[in-house]
Amino acid sequence: MVYLNGNFLEKDKAFVSVMDRGFLFGDSVYEVLPVYQGNAFCIKPHLERLSESLEAIKIPNPHTHEQWRVILQQLIDHHPQHADQSIYLQVTRGCDANRKHTYGKLKPTVYIQSSPFEAARKEDFLSGLSAITRDDIRWSQCNTKATSLLANIMYAQEAKQNNVEDVILCRDNVITECSSANLFIVKNGCVYTHPKGPHILPGITREVVLECADYCGISTEEVPISKEELFDADEVWISSSTREVLPITKIDNTLINQGQVGEIWPLVFDRYQAEKNLNC
Repeated sequence: MVYLNGNFLEKDKAFVSVMDRGFLFGDSVYEVLPVYQGNAFCIKPHLERLSESLEAIKIPNPHTHEQWRVILQQLIDHHPQHADQSIYLQVTRGCDANRKHTYGKLKPTVYIQSSPFEAARKEDFLSGLSAITRDDIRWSQCNTKATSLLANIMYAQEAKQNNVEDVILCRDNVITECSSANLFIVKNGCVYTHPKGPHILPGITREVVLECADYCGISTEEVPISKEELFDADEVWISSSTREVLPITKIDNTLINQGQVGEIWPLVFDRYQAEKNLNC
């Protein structure tokens, strides 16, 4: 069951016009929300980021936050067999009569789907994961969660072909983020991550990870990280809504912390699980 423009219907019966600007131009934004035990996690900041993305590309928000909450909960309730779910929400600018770059006043298209979601298990990541680095060739408005993700898709596919977890991106010798995750390093007991701005997505999970570190008494700093500092880190983590927070112990065939998961990641991972339980 999915939601499309005010209706709940079977996915194979949900259709969008070929004139939709989301299809033709990627003229749309999206959100991904994890659901634990039937409750959307961090729904308020996700809806706030959705509003910011819509405003950034001048699409009118079709719903209030409360209306979004009702729709999302109704969709969640349509899948009671899945206590944990991943919600994908997309808003396009809408359909026009002809394909043209400019647009007039259009009615946004809203599509939402739910998929079964299996949360990360600590024991599955005690050996760490691998990543590769590549130059960051994306546009300079990465803080808008737009669906025009061709560069990200190319990076993610390269990660898949290389059998690694993700691609770590570097712009002018500064590590920004990954193809679909934010990035952290740990050095001398302090957690570092790239500051918010146009070169990274302001990840909701990123904020939760920083809050978890703070709760554990671990210092955090939002500062640029050089490629040299990445390889010299004591620990490297990545975070996203569906992957939560995961340790990276090998980058470009170079071992981080001699290939061992560090001492701080388990503390933050455990606190993240506690935050999920509090939310539920």
